[in-house]
Amino acid sequence: MTSQEIRSKFLNFFEGKKHLVVPSAPMVLKNDPTLMFVNSGMAPFKEFFLGNSEPKNSRIADTQKC
Repeated sequence: MTSQEIRSKFLNFFEGKKHLVVPSAPMVLKNDPTLMFVNSGMAPFKEFFLGNSEPKNSRIADTQKC
């Protein structure tokens, strides 16, 4: 099984559970000067954790490519 197949099965599982699947974030976020680079898959969701923004769905799934 390839890494792409594993990633696809993982995301399909959560999509089947009504999660919104979002794409991987780039290594450098263009809209966040507080981060030099993305060091975790949670970095793109920082504004949600801080309460500054509401996600489109309460259930979100992604994979962060290395």
